[in-house]
Amino acid sequence: MNLGEQIKRIRTAKGLSQKEVLNISGLDKAQLSRIENGKTDPSFTTLQRIANALGLSIAELFATTDQIKEVNAHDKTVMEKVALIESLAEDEKNTLYSMLDAFVGKRKLKDALSNVLQDVK
Repeated sequence: MNLGEQIKRIRTAKGLSQKEVLNISGLDKAQLSRIENGKTDPSFTTLQRIANALGLSIAELFATTDQIKEVNAHDKTVMEKVALIESLAEDEKNTLYSMLDAFVGKRKLKDALSNVLQDVK
C-alpha cells in the first residue's frame, strides 16, 4: 500500500471527508486528491499538515494496518473543534488555552490530593 492509499484509508476510517481534512490542514483539494491517488508525493510540510488534520503523528501515517489505533466518531468531533479553534483570533485562542490549562491543572491537583489521601489511609 502506498502512502496516498494509507492516508485515504486512515481518513475514511476516522469518518473524515476530504473537505474536513482540507479545512483543518489548509491544503488544496486537487493536491490532497493527487496525494491520495498516488499521483504525487507530499513534501514533509504537507505530511505534517495531513498528519495533524488526521490527529496522528507522521510516523503513524506510515504504520502498518495492524498498528493503526481504533478510531471512533469522537475523533471526528474533536478534530472539528480543533479546526474551529484554529480559526479564532489570537486573543480568543489564548483565552481558551488558559481555560484548558486551568481544567488540566485542577485535574492534576485533584489526582495528587487523592493519592496523598490514599497514602495516609
